[in-house]
Amino acid sequence: MHFLRFWRSATRRSTCYGVLAGALTVLGLVAPVASEPAAPASTDPVAQLIASLGLHAAPQPVRERPGWRPPRIVLVGNGEKDLLPELQQAAPGVKLIEISAATPHDIAAADATIGECSAEVLAKALHLQWIQWGAAGVEKCVQQPLVREHRPLITNTQRIAAPSMAEHVLALMLALSRHLPLFMREQQQQHWVQWDEATPSEDLEGKTLLVVGLGGIGTEVASRAHALGMRVVATRASGHSGPDYVSYVGLPDELLKLTQDADFVVNCTPLTPQTTGIFNQEFFATMKRSAYFISVGRGRSTVSADLIAALSSGRIAGAGLDVVDPEPLPADSPLWRAPNLIITPHVSARTPASQANYSLLLRENLRRYIAGEPMLAVVDIDRGY
Repeated sequence: MHFLRFWRSATRRSTCYGVLAGALTVLGLVAPVASEPAAPASTDPVAQLIASLGLHAAPQPVRERPGWRPPRIVLVGNGEKDLLPELQQAAPGVKLIEISAATPHDIAAADATIGECSAEVLAKALHLQWIQWGAAGVEKCVQQPLVREHRPLITNTQRIAAPSMAEHVLALMLALSRHLPLFMREQQQQHWVQWDEATPSEDLEGKTLLVVGLGGIGTEVASRAHALGMRVVATRASGHSGPDYVSYVGLPDELLKLTQDADFVVNCTPLTPQTTGIFNQEFFATMKRSAYFISVGRGRSTVSADLIAALSSGRIAGAGLDVVDPEPLPADSPLWRAPNLIITPHVSARTPASQANYSLLLRENLRRYIAGEPMLAVVDIDRGY
């Protein structure tokens, strides 16, 4: 990650200037310039996490939220049970209870949950004020009727896995453009593919990438693609602003126009009513025949039958999916047999680095809630992310 960021164009220029100045100094043509002492880097892992991923804290302390009180009971979902010892260290004096071991009285008295937002718990947790969701996508939680009715504070893990997911996107892009699935199949047959038998590979440098959903994940994808020499354009619902390495940021209604010039399209959108089924027949019909579609957002954003038709007809060159609908993908799904398609089982975020970030965020948000401080990664229930 750090190596790729080194090669961003702005850094390239400053590095070249530095090398040139150093050479001139050695030759005695310019006087050496005294350098400013570097500011000490923060050693606080939470501060480093916030700075490196661009996490946002709420503008107001949570203690100012109606109904807030220091929690006494926090329910912990089964998926987070291995983190219980770490979470307990961040919450001395608070009773943390694994949901599978919670009694009806525990649930009724719970002030908060971590990784738990089921309809059953929501109906029984009469004092629930805060839900720390265990993923970036919160559609399963915010669509619960009781969440929309009672509107508890919801935080998620947005941006936490973005670097790992962005690397997965690049892996899919490189694998497809270099035809690695074909060569791996031929390897199993001990067949050396001759030049005239293989479709020529493509370089990423100079190609255009369209990032659909320029949030935490999309921004990390854009950064890495730009570092490889790609031209990056994007869409986002919040406006036209974006980092300087994104050439143009359009609104969602510009998607089909921007798709026409893209060599790669990457879905990084959250699942909302507006993004459900947006990658459909009309969308694939606007793509170049030489273009590739990658999805790490949510499976229901893509109409599977339309993607299969686009791949089977050669309407697009290929696709890479880390998310599908439904999950797990049934053995009889025609997606398994679609040509030029790589499917990975929703694993782009599953790396040790992401897990470490995940654990740190959960501990920090628990500490902040107990102390009444501004929370990290607050979800807008109405927007759905």
